[in-house]
Amino acid sequence: MSQMVDLVIFGGTGDLSTRKLLPALYQLHRHGLADRLRRIIATGRGELDTDSFRSEAHANLERFLPRDQWDGAIWEHFRDTLHYVKVEADDDNDYRQLAQLLDAGDAPVRLFYLATLPSLYGAICAQLKNTGAANTHSRVVLEKPLGHDLASCRAINEEVAAVFAEEATFRIDHYLGKETVQNLLAVRFGNPLLHPVWKNTFVDNVQITVAEEIGVEGRGGYYAKTGALRDMVQNHLLQVLSIVAMEPPASLDAADIRDEKMKVLRCLEPITASNVKERTVRGRYDAGAVGGQAVKGFLEEAEYRDAEGTETFVAIKALINNWRWAGVPFYLRTGKRLSRRYSEIVIEFKKQPFSLFANDPNELTNKLVIRLQPDETISLHTLNKKPGLTRNLRLQPVELHLTADSNHKGDSYDAYERLLLDAVNGDQTLFMRRDEVETAWRWIDTIIGAWEETGMPVKPYNSGTMGPNAATALTARDDRNWYE
Repeated sequence: MSQMVDLVIFGGTGDLSTRKLLPALYQLHRHGLADRLRRIIATGRGELDTDSFRSEAHANLERFLPRDQWDGAIWEHFRDTLHYVKVEADDDNDYRQLAQLLDAGDAPVRLFYLATLPSLYGAICAQLKNTGAANTHSRVVLEKPLGHDLASCRAINEEVAAVFAEEATFRIDHYLGKETVQNLLAVRFGNPLLHPVWKNTFVDNVQITVAEEIGVEGRGGYYAKTGALRDMVQNHLLQVLSIVAMEPPASLDAADIRDEKMKVLRCLEPITASNVKERTVRGRYDAGAVGGQAVKGFLEEAEYRDAEGTETFVAIKALINNWRWAGVPFYLRTGKRLSRRYSEIVIEFKKQPFSLFANDPNELTNKLVIRLQPDETISLHTLNKKPGLTRNLRLQPVELHLTADSNHKGDSYDAYERLLLDAVNGDQTLFMRRDEVETAWRWIDTIIGAWEETGMPVKPYNSGTMGPNAATALTARDDRNWYE
């Protein structure tokens, strides 16, 4: 029989919990998947009682959930699982009261979700151990960012490891919970049509884009010290890259999948002072218009006046030095205040050596386009004959959609629903292992060191565009183009 779980959310009244975690937990109840969750205990610094917290949760769920997914009967059941405890990060007595509440329950497994500043992770874990709130069946979920560089990441990992074993530590990246990212495993390893061509013999290049329309509002203090490389590439983009490029795992068990992802990260060619200017682009948004609305530039916003060296856009040409991907560039880019919000992976296949068809410049290539947001789709871009009675055969591009049809929309779910369900069930497949995170930081630190050594400039770009002109030149130097 499956063991019952008490879920404790540190930062339970914060933005992440309000917008993502609690709605995801409600949805698990709505789908009948929360049978193992006995209690959801939110902690915070505010002087709330459980009834007040439940009232706030009710209002927020009505605000953030789609209207057609609100169900009063589901809420009645979900409400009864919600509890609130005031916990100050440095107050021993607060942790003792939390431990007493947990001891009074009958759930043997305790799952602690740390939706707080990473700088508090070590202190929280130590308090959980010292007060007995963490038992031998406890697990912990860590939100990104895990540190600011390799050294700080290691320090956090060491502090957490003093309390929780690696097999009980779940480092979350919500991109890995997206249906389409997981579908990559099925597309790659379940189709004999695609698996044989997933290598340098047939693939010309791979592009991974995470574009955002928003600026850095609300995250000024964090972002001014961080920048796009640390904020997005170190985790989201490198995790997606490792899944795209990994070798077939021995099984679908968490350890086997993460072993193969780790091998990819270890094979990333270092970007150093000798090649950083040819392999990377840094950008910072100026004033412009996004979605028809005028917006300020990064440095015009008073909170960021001392951030001239912070990049809000980064593009990278990454190379993977192994047998499968030698010679295939992986182009990564991410930025804020870009022309539109979307995330996608593009696998572009090599062109035919020559064309048999009239008026065909042989410029159109086959592409597998995997869209992660705003919608999640997979499509294969190929060519067929252009209709008509002309004597010469002419080609036209067509899309073959590989995702489920509209009849399956009810099966869709938010990434946090999947990841929370896996954490409750103890499945680490979609979570990052310690060596993965630290290896990614090692590669990122080398780039940052090369930027500092060479005085790599931050190039301006107008808000509402797709970044600085240098990002276009990054692919154009290889006679390639970004897929738009």
